[in-house]
Amino acid sequence: MPTRSALTVALCSALTVLAQSIPPIHESGFKAIFDGKSMKGWDGDPEFWRVEGGALVGQTTTEKQPKQNTFLIWRGGGPGDFELRLQYRLTGFNSGIQYRSIELPDIKWAMQGYQFDMDGEQQYTGQIYEERARGFLAMRGQFTYIGSGGKPAVMGSLGSDEELKKLIHAGGWNDAHLIARGNMLIQILNGHVMSMLIDDDTAGRKMDGLIGIQVHKGPPMKIEVKNIRLKQL
Repeated sequence: MPTRSALTVALCSALTVLAQSIPPIHESGFKAIFDGKSMKGWDGDPEFWRVEGGALVGQTTTEKQPKQNTFLIWRGGGPGDFELRLQYRLTGFNSGIQYRSIELPDIKWAMQGYQFDMDGEQQYTGQIYEERARGFLAMRGQFTYIGSGGKPAVMGSLGSDEELKKLIHAGGWNDAHLIARGNMLIQILNGHVMSMLIDDDTAGRKMDGLIGIQVHKGPPMKIEVKNIRLKQL
Protein backbone atom coordinates (compact mmCIF):
# COMPACT_ATOMS: atom_id res chain seq x y z
CA MET A 1 0.00 0.00 0.00
CA PRO A 2 1.46 3.42 -0.93
CA THR A 3 2.63 5.58 1.92
CA ARG A 4 0.88 8.84 2.70
CA SER A 5 3.88 10.68 1.23
CA ALA A 6 3.60 8.71 -2.01
CA LEU A 7 -0.14 9.41 -2.22
CA THR A 8 0.51 13.12 -1.70
CA VAL A 9 3.07 13.18 -4.50
CA ALA A 10 0.71 11.29 -6.80
CA LEU A 11 -2.16 13.67 -6.00
CA CYS A 12 0.00 16.74 -6.61
CA SER A 13 1.17 15.27 -9.93
CA ALA A 14 -2.42 14.61 -10.99
CA LEU A 15 -3.48 18.15 -10.07
CA THR A 16 -0.53 19.56 -12.01
CA VAL A 17 -1.53 17.62 -15.12
CA LEU A 18 -5.14 18.77 -14.70
CA ALA A 19 -4.08 22.40 -14.32
CA GLN A 20 -1.92 22.17 -17.42
CA SER A 21 -4.87 20.79 -19.41
CA ILE A 22 -7.02 23.88 -18.69
CA PRO A 23 -6.25 26.63 -21.23
CA PRO A 24 -6.09 30.34 -20.36
CA ILE A 25 -9.45 32.09 -20.40
CA HIS A 26 -10.62 33.35 -23.78
CA GLU A 27 -11.75 36.96 -23.58
CA SER A 28 -15.32 37.38 -24.83
CA GLY A 29 -18.19 39.78 -24.30
CA PHE A 30 -15.99 42.80 -23.57
CA LYS A 31 -16.55 46.19 -25.18
CA ALA A 32 -14.00 48.99 -25.40
CA ILE A 33 -14.95 52.05 -23.34
CA PHE A 34 -11.98 54.16 -24.50
CA ASP A 35 -11.39 54.75 -28.20
CA GLY A 36 -7.64 55.31 -27.82
CA LYS A 37 -7.67 58.76 -29.37
CA SER A 38 -10.11 61.06 -27.56
CA MET A 39 -11.80 61.76 -24.23
CA LYS A 40 -15.17 60.74 -25.66
CA GLY A 41 -17.24 59.22 -22.84
CA TRP A 42 -14.81 60.41 -20.16
CA ASP A 43 -14.99 63.52 -17.97
CA GLY A 44 -12.25 65.08 -15.86
CA ASP A 45 -10.27 68.22 -15.12
CA PRO A 46 -8.49 69.18 -18.37
CA GLU A 47 -5.70 70.70 -16.29
CA PHE A 48 -4.60 67.19 -15.35
CA TRP A 49 -5.94 64.86 -18.07
CA ARG A 50 -5.08 64.33 -21.74
CA VAL A 51 -4.86 61.61 -24.39
CA GLU A 52 -1.36 60.69 -25.51
CA GLY A 53 0.12 57.67 -27.24
CA GLY A 54 -3.18 55.79 -27.28
CA ALA A 55 -3.65 56.16 -23.53
CA LEU A 56 -5.57 58.30 -21.08
CA VAL A 57 -2.90 60.23 -19.18
CA GLY A 58 -3.27 61.94 -15.81
CA GLN A 59 -0.30 63.88 -14.49
CA THR A 60 0.77 66.23 -11.70
CA THR A 61 3.99 68.09 -11.04
CA THR A 62 5.43 69.71 -7.94
CA GLU A 63 4.10 73.06 -9.14
CA LYS A 64 0.80 71.83 -10.59
CA GLN A 65 -1.42 70.09 -8.03
CA PRO A 66 -5.17 69.49 -7.67
CA LYS A 67 -6.91 70.80 -4.53
CA GLN A 68 -7.78 67.18 -3.66
CA ASN A 69 -7.60 63.80 -5.37
CA THR A 70 -9.31 64.25 -8.73
CA PHE A 71 -10.70 61.64 -11.11
CA LEU A 72 -11.36 61.04 -14.77
CA ILE A 73 -14.90 59.59 -14.74
CA TRP A 74 -16.45 57.29 -17.33
CA ARG A 75 -19.90 58.64 -18.16
CA GLY A 76 -21.19 55.56 -19.91
CA GLY A 77 -23.09 54.15 -16.92
CA GLY A 78 -22.79 52.81 -13.41
CA PRO A 79 -22.33 49.03 -13.76
CA GLY A 80 -23.13 46.61 -10.94
CA ASP A 81 -21.93 43.12 -11.87
CA PHE A 82 -19.11 43.36 -14.40
CA GLU A 83 -15.56 42.62 -15.40
CA LEU A 84 -13.17 45.44 -16.24
CA ARG A 85 -9.87 44.88 -18.00
CA LEU A 86 -7.18 47.44 -18.80
CA GLN A 87 -3.49 48.13 -19.01
CA TYR A 88 -1.82 50.77 -16.88
CA ARG A 89 1.59 52.29 -16.25
CA LEU A 90 2.28 54.37 -13.15
CA THR A 91 5.26 56.66 -12.76
CA GLY A 92 5.71 58.33 -9.40
CA PHE A 93 3.48 58.63 -6.39
CA ASN A 94 0.01 57.06 -6.32
CA SER A 95 -3.14 56.36 -8.36
CA GLY A 96 -6.04 53.92 -8.55
CA ILE A 97 -8.98 52.62 -10.55
CA GLN A 98 -12.36 53.45 -9.03
CA TYR A 99 -15.43 51.23 -9.49
CA ARG A 100 -18.89 50.94 -7.96
CA SER A 101 -18.30 54.52 -6.88
CA ILE A 102 -20.24 57.76 -6.56
CA GLU A 103 -19.26 61.30 -7.50
CA LEU A 104 -19.33 63.67 -4.53
CA PRO A 105 -22.09 66.25 -5.07
CA ASP A 106 -20.14 69.15 -3.55
CA ILE A 107 -16.68 68.51 -5.08
CA LYS A 108 -16.37 68.27 -8.84
CA TRP A 109 -14.54 65.17 -10.14
CA ALA A 110 -14.12 63.73 -6.62
CA MET A 111 -15.19 60.12 -6.04
CA GLN A 112 -16.06 57.78 -3.19
CA GLY A 113 -16.02 54.01 -3.44
CA TYR A 114 -14.02 50.87 -4.14
CA GLN A 115 -10.56 51.30 -5.62
CA PHE A 116 -7.93 49.08 -7.17
CA ASP A 117 -5.03 50.81 -5.45
CA MET A 118 -1.56 51.35 -6.90
CA ASP A 119 1.57 53.24 -5.90
CA GLY A 120 5.08 53.84 -7.21
CA GLU A 121 6.77 52.00 -4.34
CA GLN A 122 4.42 48.99 -4.76
CA GLN A 123 3.47 49.04 -1.09
CA TYR A 124 -0.26 49.10 -1.81
CA THR A 125 -0.53 48.03 -5.45
CA GLY A 126 -3.26 45.41 -5.88
CA GLN A 127 -5.12 46.01 -2.61
CA ILE A 128 -8.81 46.85 -2.31
CA TYR A 129 -9.19 50.33 -0.86
CA GLU A 130 -12.31 52.43 -0.36
CA GLU A 131 -11.75 56.09 -1.22
CA ARG A 132 -13.30 58.57 1.25
CA ALA A 133 -15.05 55.76 3.16
CA ARG A 134 -13.91 52.60 5.00
CA GLY A 135 -10.30 52.72 3.87
CA PHE A 136 -8.26 49.50 3.68
CA LEU A 137 -10.58 46.56 2.92
CA ALA A 138 -8.23 43.84 1.65
CA MET A 139 -4.46 44.16 1.58
CA ARG A 140 -2.43 42.50 -1.15
CA GLY A 141 -2.50 38.75 -0.58
CA GLN A 142 -5.66 38.81 1.55
CA PHE A 143 -9.11 37.31 1.07
CA THR A 144 -11.28 39.27 3.51
CA TYR A 145 -14.84 39.43 4.79
CA ILE A 146 -16.82 42.36 6.17
CA GLY A 147 -20.00 41.71 8.14
CA SER A 148 -22.79 44.19 8.79
CA GLY A 149 -21.27 47.21 10.50
CA GLY A 150 -18.02 45.35 10.99
CA LYS A 151 -14.41 45.68 10.01
CA PRO A 152 -12.44 43.57 7.50
CA ALA A 153 -11.42 40.14 8.77
CA VAL A 154 -9.03 37.80 6.95
CA MET A 155 -10.61 34.59 5.65
CA GLY A 156 -7.58 33.26 3.83
CA SER A 157 -4.31 33.95 2.05
CA LEU A 158 -3.75 34.42 -1.68
CA GLY A 159 0.02 34.35 -1.28
CA SER A 160 2.63 36.35 0.57
CA ASP A 161 2.80 40.10 0.07
CA GLU A 162 6.43 39.91 -1.07
CA GLU A 163 5.85 37.12 -3.58
CA LEU A 164 2.89 38.94 -5.12
CA LYS A 165 4.87 42.18 -5.18
CA LYS A 166 7.44 40.51 -7.46
CA LEU A 167 4.72 40.05 -10.09
CA ILE A 168 4.19 43.82 -10.48
CA HIS A 169 5.89 45.48 -13.44
CA ALA A 170 7.18 48.55 -11.61
CA GLY A 171 7.46 51.43 -14.08
CA GLY A 172 6.14 49.22 -16.89
CA TRP A 173 2.78 48.21 -18.30
CA ASN A 174 0.55 46.01 -16.13
CA ASP A 175 -2.63 44.08 -16.96
CA ALA A 176 -5.42 44.66 -14.44
CA HIS A 177 -8.62 42.58 -14.33
CA LEU A 178 -11.33 43.60 -11.86
CA ILE A 179 -14.38 41.40 -11.19
CA ALA A 180 -17.47 42.52 -9.27
CA ARG A 181 -20.25 39.95 -8.81
CA GLY A 182 -22.84 40.51 -6.13
CA ASN A 183 -21.07 41.11 -2.84
CA MET A 184 -17.74 39.67 -4.05
CA LEU A 185 -14.85 41.66 -5.49
CA ILE A 186 -11.76 40.09 -7.08
CA GLN A 187 -8.70 42.05 -8.20
CA ILE A 188 -6.25 40.36 -10.57
CA LEU A 189 -2.92 41.78 -11.73
CA ASN A 190 -0.75 40.25 -14.45
CA GLY A 191 -2.71 37.01 -14.21
CA HIS A 192 -2.50 36.64 -10.43
CA VAL A 193 -5.21 37.27 -7.83
CA MET A 194 -3.97 40.08 -5.61
CA SER A 195 -6.95 40.61 -3.29
CA MET A 196 -10.53 39.44 -2.73
CA LEU A 197 -13.41 40.69 -0.64
CA ILE A 198 -16.85 39.46 0.39
CA ASP A 199 -18.69 42.58 1.50
CA ASP A 200 -21.76 41.85 3.64
CA ASP A 201 -21.81 45.31 5.18
CA THR A 202 -25.14 46.36 3.67
CA ALA A 203 -24.88 49.90 5.02
CA GLY A 204 -21.35 50.52 3.80
CA ARG A 205 -21.03 48.58 0.56
CA LYS A 206 -21.98 49.67 -2.94
CA MET A 207 -23.54 47.28 -5.45
CA ASP A 208 -23.11 49.48 -8.53
CA GLY A 209 -21.64 52.82 -9.50
CA LEU A 210 -19.18 54.83 -11.53
CA ILE A 211 -15.78 53.87 -12.95
CA GLY A 212 -12.90 56.34 -12.73
CA ILE A 213 -9.14 56.85 -12.75
CA GLN A 214 -7.34 58.74 -10.01
CA VAL A 215 -4.87 61.60 -10.08
CA HIS A 216 -3.51 61.78 -6.52
CA LYS A 217 -2.58 64.99 -4.75
CA GLY A 218 0.98 65.00 -3.41
CA PRO A 219 4.35 64.14 -4.93
CA PRO A 220 4.52 64.18 -8.75
CA MET A 221 2.83 61.27 -10.52
CA LYS A 222 1.78 60.13 -13.97
CA ILE A 223 -0.81 57.46 -14.71
CA GLU A 224 -1.35 56.05 -18.20
CA VAL A 225 -4.29 53.75 -18.93
CA LYS A 226 -5.16 52.05 -22.23
CA ASN A 227 -7.05 49.09 -23.74
CA ILE A 228 -9.97 49.63 -21.34
CA ARG A 229 -12.68 46.97 -21.83
CA LEU A 230 -15.87 46.34 -19.90
CA LYS A 231 -18.16 43.31 -19.77
CA GLN A 232 -21.43 43.86 -17.93
CA LEU A 233 -22.86 40.66 -16.46
